[in-house]
Amino acid sequence: MHADIFRMDGKIAVITGAGNGIGRSFALGLSDFGATVICADRNLDGAEETVGLVRQKRGKADSFLVDVADAASVQAMWEKIAADFGRVDALVNNAGISTASNRTHEMSVEDWDRLMAVNMRGVFLNTKYALALMLQSGGGSIVNIASIAGLRGYYPSGPGLVSNYAASKAGVIGFTRQVAAEYARDKIRVNAIAPGWHGGTALGAERRARISAEEAAKFEQGLIQRIPMGHRGVPDDLIGLCVYLASGASHYVTGQVIAHDGGWDGMVV
Repeated sequence: MHADIFRMDGKIAVITGAGNGIGRSFALGLSDFGATVICADRNLDGAEETVGLVRQKRGKADSFLVDVADAASVQAMWEKIAADFGRVDALVNNAGISTASNRTHEMSVEDWDRLMAVNMRGVFLNTKYALALMLQSGGGSIVNIASIAGLRGYYPSGPGLVSNYAASKAGVIGFTRQVAAEYARDKIRVNAIAPGWHGGTALGAERRARISAEEAAKFEQGLIQRIPMGHRGVPDDLIGLCVYLASGASHYVTGQVIAHDGGWDGMVV
């Protein structure tokens, strides 16, 4: 009986940014527990590749093209989800970007706005439409991907966290807690995962493209020294927590932000 609390058979789960990295891991993990996964991404080829991997394991999946920062694109996707599936049981707001690692006084307004459009507006838009559908079907679970960057600052005297990214993830945390309070009595749970420095994602591509191999090695060494467990996480490490929050196993959990960081946030600096 207790093993079944994680099962999601017959449930519909939407994952944004499912075309690679952590989003792909979430799609594969939720599918392993029985969910039909909707892999949404502006990179349709990546989303379709994720769908193919799910189907190779005999799971059920579909791909949707969406730009989470574009209101019309998001609305169109959710209208199609409603028409094709009639419900949604879980939403994982995973899509996000990071910009080049400029200090705040050097940051362009364009980089600030571009990141906020994806990381904050995108979470709001998808949550808005998911909530409407969940209210019709009697509840659900929303899992927002925040970051330890939204919990505390970090500047290792070189390329690292960027203020627009940190601000967006702190915003996701506040948004999570407020929406959780608003919809708790509607049986809609809203929680956030705050990943640490997980490798194997495309998130830091802009930063990596602008620094030398020496700078990258120095940055990596600094990270490892600061993580109590002594190593980075990888996308698959997050699957268990995502399944827990998306499934009925966490039926009495809402408004929570759970750091998944090898002990980073608990370390005194």
